[in-house]
Amino acid sequence: MRIKHEEIEIVAGSPFDNCKLDRKKYASVLTSLIENYEEGFVLAINNKWGTGKTTFLKMWNQDLKDKEFQTIYFNAWENDFENSPLTAVMGELKSLKTEKTKEQFASAVEKAAKISKHLAPTIVKALAEKYINIETLNQGLADITEGLVDVFENDVKQYSERKKGIQEFKKSLSTFVANTSNGKSLVFMIDELDRCRPDYSVSLLEQIKHFFTVPNIVFVLSIDKKQLGNAIRGVYGSENLDYEEYLRRFIDIEYSLPEPESNSFYNYLYGFFEFDEFFESADRKQYRQLASDKNNFLSICSVLFANNQITLRQQEKIFSHSRIALRAFANNSFVIPSLYLFLVFLKNIEQDLYNRINQKEISIELLQDEFLRIVSGSISEDTEREILWLEAYLVNSYNIYLNYPYFRNKLYKYESGNNVLVIKSVVDKSEDGANFLHALESISRYDQIGEVSIGHLLKKINLMESFKFS
Repeated sequence: MRIKHEEIEIVAGSPFDNCKLDRKKYASVLTSLIENYEEGFVLAINNKWGTGKTTFLKMWNQDLKDKEFQTIYFNAWENDFENSPLTAVMGELKSLKTEKTKEQFASAVEKAAKISKHLAPTIVKALAEKYINIETLNQGLADITEGLVDVFENDVKQYSERKKGIQEFKKSLSTFVANTSNGKSLVFMIDELDRCRPDYSVSLLEQIKHFFTVPNIVFVLSIDKKQLGNAIRGVYGSENLDYEEYLRRFIDIEYSLPEPESNSFYNYLYGFFEFDEFFESADRKQYRQLASDKNNFLSICSVLFANNQITLRQQEKIFSHSRIALRAFANNSFVIPSLYLFLVFLKNIEQDLYNRINQKEISIELLQDEFLRIVSGSISEDTEREILWLEAYLVNSYNIYLNYPYFRNKLYKYESGNNVLVIKSVVDKSEDGANFLHALESISRYDQIGEVSIGHLLKKINLMESFKFS
């Protein structure tokens, strides 16, 4: 049984064959964009962390190679140990060097070295400010006025040299790229930019803009713009900095991968983690009460993951934990799939609420309020019944857990010939909560499932019991 989701295999010639999110069409759109704007630009792919940007980028990278584009894939997060982004980018470009273009690359490196030399005084100044001897500094103050003219003249000279050096570098780089890229744009992909050290992220953006904006190079930045914006604000020391405006200086085109179909990924994960080995096992299928567990499990998935607030990576973690904890259930144990998955969902997404449930630190009424907050975006005419039943399971099982083993507060009572609710539903819109009452009555009558405490599930989810089943 798999314990974690593995990287998808990307096959040369058909890189999107194993894509479960139908994203090949988006790669085609972006490739068309590159083909029609050969002068070069910066493209940002902006999606939240955990939405599959890296996998998409790697698939698209292979697809471009299959179409005879020269490409570079650079994981900025894995390489931010290098203090100079200029050195890192040139190091990646070196992989494109051939016997035919080695002299052109050497010329570009030589020009880059001159730029790098002019960047050095900033570092020297910072070190000097940290380690300079104060007494020596005081002794030199008397000579400052005399040297100001010389310093200013030297700064002007360095400015001219730096400006000339950048132009020479860009010209050399452009020549190298033109003779390397088979008449097509070189596509330089930079992934995980928002996860780098903040100073490295900002420096890399600045140097791309100033040194690498040359014809036939397309930079593709994979970012979570909000997180990158936080890094930018940290570097500049201002919470009020308009990072959107700042990033417009660097990004020519912004693109976001559309959200996948809500059911495509969780169905894939269900198969990947082999849930059928448990839910559809011969041992469990002999019990009539457990026969619909698979359908109930997938049905609640459609509710919890329908509004796209949960990232693909979070879904992976929820499914992985769910599958591991299932091994602690005996082959004839009640799982109550909707409640079980909801609790694993809370453990991964709403840790504080999960802990309060676990420690019996929340009342039923407050739990219902929190439940409504979490599911409100998923309630529709199609899902209301599913969510109402989940509320009924949650309230019933938590009520047992709160009071076990002494007594249980009544959720409904017999009055004037009928059962009447003692507690109101936060989901049911029917008159007098008739649908919620029906759900609670059905749970109580359903072959002991009404006696299952939420603690029965929590122990398994918390991995407090030995594994019993596959």
